[in-house]
Amino acid sequence: MSVTNDGVIWMNGELVERENAKISVLSHGLHYGTGVFEGIRCYKTSKGAAVFRLEEHIKRLLDSAKIMMMRQKYTVSELMTAVLETINANNLEECYIRPIITLGDGGLGIATTDAYPIDVIIAVWQWGAYLGDEALSKGIKVKTSSYTRFNVNSIPIRSKTCGNYVTSVLAKREANISGYDEALFLDTEGYVAEGTGENIFIIKDGILITTPLTSVLKGITRDTVLEIARDLNYTVKEQLFTRDDIYVADEAFFTGTAAEITPISMLDNRLLGTGSIGPITKKIQSAYFGVVNGNNRRYSKWLTVVK
Repeated sequence: MSVTNDGVIWMNGELVERENAKISVLSHGLHYGTGVFEGIRCYKTSKGAAVFRLEEHIKRLLDSAKIMMMRQKYTVSELMTAVLETINANNLEECYIRPIITLGDGGLGIATTDAYPIDVIIAVWQWGAYLGDEALSKGIKVKTSSYTRFNVNSIPIRSKTCGNYVTSVLAKREANISGYDEALFLDTEGYVAEGTGENIFIIKDGILITTPLTSVLKGITRDTVLEIARDLNYTVKEQLFTRDDIYVADEAFFTGTAAEITPISMLDNRLLGTGSIGPITKKIQSAYFGVVNGNNRRYSKWLTVVK
């Protein structure tokens, strides 16, 4: 994924040319990862460009900032409006949206105070399938990472904090170098946690199972899939499971704003099911894209049209 210097970025209440959207090289967030962010998608629908679950994402962004003790002057409504303004200003029908709140240049050192300046930035760009179009239809190869996902008392799990993703970068690099598409984290007890930026579901005997909200981010796509699956009359369980459970699962898939619904075809050189997208995964994936593309009125509450 690459981002060009074309277009504009919303920064601290103003739309500025992307090349002029700058922060200090001494920003606290740059040095210590003290920022929080979201990943949001805007889809082309019959009613025009529409952002999927915008309010939920912005609420989670501000919750993350609260957990990180970063004071805020913007409301949910103001940031939602800013997202729509940024999409409009860039004339995009479909795009990925990255709001980020980060501590600015208030002095270096671990200690922070409420006096630190805070930068609030919203960028948008065109971005297709996170792991490639073929991944959505054929699935991806996954490797269990040598890195462990966080203990709930080692880092704020409910906050989508920038610094949290250092291990994701390392795990992803490790997997790619080894010939895999993605990595899978286990938690500190050895149970399956999540991917580098995705939640995970497995399917066994028609039942969907996903990791409970212990060592994982409270994913908005995860929540979407839970509701869709139940509406399709599937049994869904939130419970701990091991990588052995994935090895013998009928199907498995990742969920996330970037990854959407990406089937897992292989874990640690073991084929899952037929080694391609399974029938239940395909049905849920199809339902999901029907929702985000505005083709299912039942879930129209989740779409915010860009006007």
